[in-house]
Amino acid sequence: MTQVTEQIIYLPLNELHPFPHHPFKVQDDEQMQKTTESIRQQGVLVPGIVRPRMEGGYEIVSGHRRKRACELAGLETMPVIVRNLDDDAAILVMVDTNLQREHILPSERAFAYKMKLEALRRQGKSIDPTSSQVGMKLQTLDLIGENAGDSRNQVHRFIRLTNLIPPMLQMVDEKKIKFNPAVELSYLTHDEQEQIIKALEQAQTSPSLSQAQRLKKLSQEGKLNREAMDDIFAEMKKPPLDQSFLRNPKIRKYFPKSYSDEKVGEVILRLVESWHKQQLKKRQQQQGR
Repeated sequence: MTQVTEQIIYLPLNELHPFPHHPFKVQDDEQMQKTTESIRQQGVLVPGIVRPRMEGGYEIVSGHRRKRACELAGLETMPVIVRNLDDDAAILVMVDTNLQREHILPSERAFAYKMKLEALRRQGKSIDPTSSQVGMKLQTLDLIGENAGDSRNQVHRFIRLTNLIPPMLQMVDEKKIKFNPAVELSYLTHDEQEQIIKALEQAQTSPSLSQAQRLKKLSQEGKLNREAMDDIFAEMKKPPLDQSFLRNPKIRKYFPKSYSDEKVGEVILRLVESWHKQQLKKRQQQQGR
């Protein structure tokens, strides 16, 4: 059987259009500068993949960053391979080729996994009747995870991030909120997430996993409000206090002689936490005036 070799052709950049809802960001960052310089010196080494558009021109399936680098390098054309792909097949190629990149933001991976999951479902790939706790077909999630190097559970956790409001998802991309707490916060309503952002800004902190889990539980119980958020974020970490400080006569005179250093430290930390909460409430009252 004769093997068909795909042909590489050069198309004008103005005929290449972005893929609808493309989840991978094209940014003029340091990596883009390196790609641009490489193209100036060596040209485009790996051709893009495109498909014909009914409106005319071509839709980029793979090669959005290369196209931008070509523009910055002053080129007018880019080498591509033209394939006749339906929507779902194009999504699968788009996701799989972009997931090979070294640096991928959590939001990019989250929406890429979601798009691939939906495409595979439409193609009927999910034929295993066994479902996971979240109601997703095991075979589909296994397939996505295997191709991307993630476990089934990790794929589901990334997809959960698509339930975050854009400002909170941006905080995850910027590492202001860690991945595991973000997954827990994805179960909150959008209104609750907006309040969480305000509470975090006021407390100048980032939620821990245990805090996010408690917020999720309160939300599910219908008890999550701004006061509860502030109380949780007001909690201070309790590192051990310096022994010399605890044994200072100026400190010790306020405590019974029977109190151990540990007991004295616990009392001091409780007092500091109480003072911190009072300061938060004062700031809230001042902002409300």
